[in-house]
Amino acid sequence: MPELPEVETVRDGLERHVVGRRVLGVDVRREYSVRRHLGGPADLAGRLHGRTLAAAVRRGKFLWVPLARSEGESDDAMLVHLGMSGQLLVRSAEAVAADGAGHPHLRVRLLLDDGGALDFVDQRTFGHVSVQDLVPTVDGAPGGRGSSSPTVPEPVAHIARDLLDPALDRPALVRAIRSRRTGIKRALLDQGLVSGIGNIYADEALWRAQVHFARPTAALRPADVSRVLDAAAEVMSEALVQGGTSFDALYVNVNGASGYFDRSLAVYGQEGRPCPRCGTPIRRVEFMNRSAAFCPRCQPPPRAPRDPQRRTKRG
Repeated sequence: MPELPEVETVRDGLERHVVGRRVLGVDVRREYSVRRHLGGPADLAGRLHGRTLAAAVRRGKFLWVPLARSEGESDDAMLVHLGMSGQLLVRSAEAVAADGAGHPHLRVRLLLDDGGALDFVDQRTFGHVSVQDLVPTVDGAPGGRGSSSPTVPEPVAHIARDLLDPALDRPALVRAIRSRRTGIKRALLDQGLVSGIGNIYADEALWRAQVHFARPTAALRPADVSRVLDAAAEVMSEALVQGGTSFDALYVNVNGASGYFDRSLAVYGQEGRPCPRCGTPIRRVEFMNRSAAFCPRCQPPPRAPRDPQRRTKRG
């Protein structure tokens, strides 16, 4: 599933290629892909028609485009969640004229005023597109990367800020993580605590910080938590420079190009290969209906708590 670097790569592409364009028409090819829009396909098309794509904004894995009206500022936005295989592809006027029916997994097409199109393509159909009202953020700071407005789409209001958000309160996040009774990887994947981190970058961050995925958050020192968060921000920033992580053709940027950070992964997808730091074979175990990859030497498991009933009495 696309994580922060992949979604930010798409957001940046939208900002450069479609912001300022006006929507002249909407073609919904699959109703299920607009299932989160309560009014249905016709209402979605009506709310998008004639609107200008005013910005490209992201918080965590959610991406949205505020919709401007000619008579005033935007109070709603087109919200997109890429799911596991969703793609937003910018098509030129020439490409639209030449490709006829479009991509075989084209779900929603926005026809733009320059003759081109913005296509939502989704092979596995876990993603979705909707138009949502914008609501104020709790802290009044900009709602996400690429935005100057302190608003977010209503379904995103519960999503925490991410590690690359300048408005993130890092000390408060450290305290919140240490207050949870859970393992550190579960905390990193909790989008209500910190958004944008998924399985790939959680494993990579924990390897860099030399922390086992099951270490209890309450037992970690503030410095330990900060080290994990620094590692997560570092690995996602590096992935962002390389266009994200692509294991197949399902994740691409708006021009259809794949990222190549998969070549730099230390533990994720590397089971049985030597740890780049110590040479110990990487292990992979089941975790939360997914998996956790780690180095058993660099990331030793937490010690089991002592059983008071097994202590012998003296005297």
